[in-house]
Amino acid sequence: MITTATLDVPGAHLYYEVRGQGPLVALVGAPMDAVPFAPLADLLAADHTVLTTDPRGINRSRLDDPTQDSTPELRADDLSRLLTHLDAGPATVLGSSGGAVTALALAQTHPDQVHTVIAHEPPLVNLLPDAARINADTDDYIATYLAGDVVGAWAKFMKVAGIELPEGALEMMFGGERDPQQVEDERRWFAHEMIHTDRWRPDLSALRSIAARLVIGIGEESTGQICDRTSRALTDALALKPTLFPGDHTGFADHPDRFFTRLRSVLSR
Repeated sequence: MITTATLDVPGAHLYYEVRGQGPLVALVGAPMDAVPFAPLADLLAADHTVLTTDPRGINRSRLDDPTQDSTPELRADDLSRLLTHLDAGPATVLGSSGGAVTALALAQTHPDQVHTVIAHEPPLVNLLPDAARINADTDDYIATYLAGDVVGAWAKFMKVAGIELPEGALEMMFGGERDPQQVEDERRWFAHEMIHTDRWRPDLSALRSIAARLVIGIGEESTGQICDRTSRALTDALALKPTLFPGDHTGFADHPDRFFTRLRSVLSR
């Protein structure tokens, strides 16, 4: 059974879902909403209480001010309020992509609320030696998107991210008629979220103090991609070894069964 509800927080109304019974696991994305986590959440719910949520401003989590920027600190505060509301912690938090940055921000500010943080491919660009170039490229593709060239912006994004797609794939994915909610969420990501996530600077001293509770995950098929590089830079900074998960940046959604098996081995440590 899935329980759905909305929690009012400062400036936003957070949609969330709860499944199962047992130790609490939160699955967190940004800008990704709760939907792609559902297959993994269903598997975990056999012996865990599983929290999934739409991050503020995305899909069903509405904002009082739609122009508000989404920062890791705001999203971490939202997650903290959800965990307090559920009163079932401390939690294991699996965050992927921008959700991994959210999870790391939560670990810094509310370490008492987390048992383990699994940060899967956080895009912490400022940890890289070529951050200035990447940030300039990011500014360029955001400007391209906001000027109305959606396919062109995604082409630039994929090049920066190191992700290769078959010829014509971008036109198929972003060039035709699309779901209005997907377009709204995508525009919000480009306009109000991406820079704040990618350029967030973790407090490495604070994270080192809880390093025993941190797992930095990388997709086995992400080699050479930007989030492979940022994740390895973070493990180096924290003197940790990366943990490999099936698939690439979206392995939890593309291969939920295999990802679940690897995740269970991490949870049992």
